[in-house]
Amino acid sequence: MNIFIDSKIGDHERRRQIYQGAIFLHAPCANAEKLCQLARELVEDALNPLHPCKIQDAMPPERTAEILSILKPKFIHHPKAKEFIQGMLAELGCDLEKTYFDVPRLRSAFPGDYLKSGIAYAFHPHRDTWYSAPFCQINWWMPIYPISPENCMAIHPRYWSEPIRNSSSQYNYFKWNLESRGNAAQHVKSDTRVQPRPEGPIELEPQFRLICEPGAVYQFSAAQLHSTAPNTSDLTRYSIDFRTVHLDDIWTLTGAPNIDSACTGTSMGDFLKGTDFSRLPTQALVLYNDGTESQYSSTARSPEKVIRAEI
Repeated sequence: MNIFIDSKIGDHERRRQIYQGAIFLHAPCANAEKLCQLARELVEDALNPLHPCKIQDAMPPERTAEILSILKPKFIHHPKAKEFIQGMLAELGCDLEKTYFDVPRLRSAFPGDYLKSGIAYAFHPHRDTWYSAPFCQINWWMPIYPISPENCMAIHPRYWSEPIRNSSSQYNYFKWNLESRGNAAQHVKSDTRVQPRPEGPIELEPQFRLICEPGAVYQFSAAQLHSTAPNTSDLTRYSIDFRTVHLDDIWTLTGAPNIDSACTGTSMGDFLKGTDFSRLPTQALVLYNDGTESQYSSTARSPEKVIRAEI
């Protein structure tokens, strides 16, 4: 597996490398720093006067979940967040006419067992492609406060080319939107929502834990196996992630290989054009729909309404 640090290669070659398992790490750019600053301001305002990274020492998890249930959608749908991502993509060489992104998520990972479910779900080892992500999806992940090896995210490179027996065949994206996506805050002590996961033991080593400064971002394929590293520090970790797809790759069905994903539905309807935030062309969505979208069409929930409910 190759790791590129502050590489200046073009976006086309960068995507090709990512589809082959590479990881790209970028130093903070101006708009990435603005996005992190926006997140910090919202977090600190919501938790004032407490220190955001020490909230677990001063507040019961139920109250924290209540606050996060308001804070996270506020960040997701803040108009400046989209603008900063737009600027960030341009700074890093993406063609905004052909690059589509989904809204950014604000994540939190608390020390120990303080709050690991629902609104602050600690992700088990998984591929995003088990969750109906397209194989041309590229994930972007960045911390908003300093992180350490004890409270970051882990990537498990062994499984890039090694299939894992998993439960993704039980997952449908449209059904998830209807039944599970909007009620995360109700799951405080445990999370009973059905999510794809390995069905047998896996080896977490070797693993990569890329430690970068706030505003730095790394890109990796949605097909990479990754997880929330157990937070063994005494500080809560806050991070931002979002995802992109490129129109050329959508039309040609280009992307990472599918070695073990069996889910149905697609998240393609969530992506916004880098220039004017419009949705993907209907003809492009048709390439990725599998018929299950009509099964859940009675929900009458547009992609925007679904995303507004997500936390």
